[in-house]
Amino acid sequence: MATAKSNPKSTVARRRGRPPEFDRGAALDAALATFWQRGFGGASLDHLTIAMDINKPSLYAAFGNKEKLYETAIDHYVSNIGASYLAPLAAPVLRAALDAFFDAVIDGVSGKHGPRGCVVACTLPAEAGVSSAARAKLAAVLAQLDAALVARFAAARQAGEIGARRDPRVLGQLVTSGMLALSIRARAGASKRALRAIADEIVAAALAR
Repeated sequence: MATAKSNPKSTVARRRGRPPEFDRGAALDAALATFWQRGFGGASLDHLTIAMDINKPSLYAAFGNKEKLYETAIDHYVSNIGASYLAPLAAPVLRAALDAFFDAVIDGVSGKHGPRGCVVACTLPAEAGVSSAARAKLAAVLAQLDAALVARFAAARQAGEIGARRDPRVLGQLVTSGMLALSIRARAGASKRALRAIADEIVAAALAR
């Protein structure tokens, strides 16, 4: 009996789509960079699939639709880059903790990839105006940032580093708001020196008795 010859075209067809070595983390990094640069509305599926090196069916299979991919990319940012901003808050002295926090933020929003700002501050608010899911995501991210800073100020008040009448909740929101403002100014082209000067005033206001 004759052996059937393999069809090169069918072999190529079987290899299309998401490859076996698909790296979800690398794909999310690529999607995040695309949304960061273009925003949600400006990032087409073609932009995303080219950057992620997958086709559209594979994108849908791995992440759902474009909206779900965007939400997942935001979570990816918060869990990785966002966490690196919060890590310095563990410093035992409040002033040092806040200075290191803002150093990390300023390096991140005006770092090696250019003055991109923060993907949360620079892309999510626009979507929150038209999408309840984006609005909820923005509120959740801000709440997470606030919680970390409020806890740090509460500990500082307990240690006597700030006055007993200072409200950790308001101070945490002040620093969160300052972080977001620095991100927007970085995207507008402000220098690191200018951003640091603003950060110094935020820290001074937070530490005032």
